[in-house]
This record gives sequence, structure tokens and C-alpha cells, in this order.
Amino acid sequence: MPLFAHIGDIRVDRIIEQEVPAFDPSEFLPDLTQEMLEPHLSWLQPKAFDPKTGLMTFCMQTYLVRTPKHTILVDTCIGNHKNHPNRPHWHQKTDKTYMNALMKAGVNIADIDYVMCTHLHADHVGWNTQLENGQWVPTFPNAKYIFSEKELAHWEKAHAANPIPYIAESVLPIVQAGRVQKVKSDHQLDDMVWCEPTPGHTPDHYSVCLQHAHHTGVLTGDLIHSPIQCVYPDIAARPDVDKAQAARTRRAFLDKYAETDTLICTHHFPSPSMGHIHREGDGFRFKFVAE
Repeated sequence: MPLFAHIGDIRVDRIIEQEVPAFDPSEFLPDLTQEMLEPHLSWLQPKAFDPKTGLMTFCMQTYLVRTPKHTILVDTCIGNHKNHPNRPHWHQKTDKTYMNALMKAGVNIADIDYVMCTHLHADHVGWNTQLENGQWVPTFPNAKYIFSEKELAHWEKAHAANPIPYIAESVLPIVQAGRVQKVKSDHQLDDMVWCEPTPGHTPDHYSVCLQHAHHTGVLTGDLIHSPIQCVYPDIAARPDVDKAQAARTRRAFLDKYAETDTLICTHHFPSPSMGHIHREGDGFRFKFVAE
């Protein structure tokens, strides 16, 4: 199972926190009928759909990006000591899986220059902070945290109206520490790393594009959650805040990168999570690396 890839001189490592059967497809993809799913189970099982439980397998992972200039984390998974009473796999974790994976990849928390959050959902911001002496503090002491300005404003307003625990734990402490760099969703970090607006899942979701020489890659965030959405791009995920926009974004993204050499690095597809997009019928097919 590949845990890293090279995009020219850029190295991309998968930092996996969890990979378990987690979601009922009828709940997470409510428009996906059994009749639509059945013809594809032969290739979806056992990696993407667990045949024993019938649940969708989700990988919860960060991408560690090392360019000749910077060391970057793209999204920060679930985190420890975070309150998720409705998700037992996430609630009040205390394991060392994530930090051990970072160390195994050859970095420590002081090495990170930037944390780029594609959006501000709980499973993408969890390790933004850690608990020290009862206080939430930035986990990565030397990093700037790159948030979409519009995305942050949306969640600050939502939290003010009705408190959201993970925003209080994993987002606002970064703001209060003065560590946020607010950007537009087409922000360019440098000539090798930039943001691509991919709205719909959240109001100002972005993906992260990488390029070195003629090699290219995209870190998707949550514009797509499962390989079955390549087949049916118009099938929305339950958490998509604007389902119609999410479907338009997904189809446009798949169309743009289909039949190209661009490495697509998904955040929730099962291992190996990375691959290429191919056209198939009226939709698309995701071909994992090493397939």
C-alpha cells in the first residue's frame, strides 16, 4: 500500500489517523439506491464498501506535502480529546496514531510551515489544536494556518448562533492565537502550491493543487467522498451544504482531470486513496495507483 508519492520534486505522504467502516451508504449518500449500487459492488468491495457490515470505509488522513520550499499539512483529521459523542470512533481519542505517523514520515510538529484547511469540518481540523493544561493551543508552533476567509466567517457566524464544540476546540483557538492567514479560495502560496475553489460541500471549500515541472497533483478535500461518486457525480453527500453546487463542482472537477496524468489525492477514499480519473460511460471511474 503506497503511503507516499512524488509530484516532480514534491513529496506527498499520507498521514493516516483512522481507516474503518464508518458510514451507512443509505444515510451518507441518501440518493444512492441499491439498484444503482449493486452493479458496482464487485469492484467497490471489500475496499470501499465493507461486505461484512455494509458500511462505507472511510480513510481519515492528512496529506503531508514537502516542496523544495515548504513543509505543509493539508487538513488535520480528527484530533485527540475532542468531543464527538455521536461518533464513537472520534470521541475523546487519546491514541498516538497520528503523531507516530508524522514522526515515521520524518517530521515533527515544529517542522510544519503551513497548515492548509480545505474546509472547516471536524474531521479536517482536529489536530489544529492540542490540549495543554486544560487549554486548546495550536499543535504546530511555527505554522501559519491557511483558512478561507469566507469559510471562516460562515462557521464563526454559525457558532455564535448555536455553539459548535469542534469550532470552539479546533478553530477559534487558532484565530485567538493570531495564527490564521485568511485567504481567498484561489490563493496561491507559491508557484508550486495553490488553492482551487471547489465549493458546495461547504460554502468556500478549496482543493490544493501541486505542480513541479510538468508533474501535477490535486488534494481534493471533500469535494468527493467515495469512488461511487465518480460513477454518479450528481449523488450528493449528506453533509454537503449546497448539494446542487457540490454536484456541479464534482462533475466539473472529474471532467477537468479525466484522462490526464494529474495525480488525484483523495481524503476519504480507502487506501491507497490516490489515483487517476478515467471516463466510463456517462460518468467516470477512479483507478487507484498500483491497480
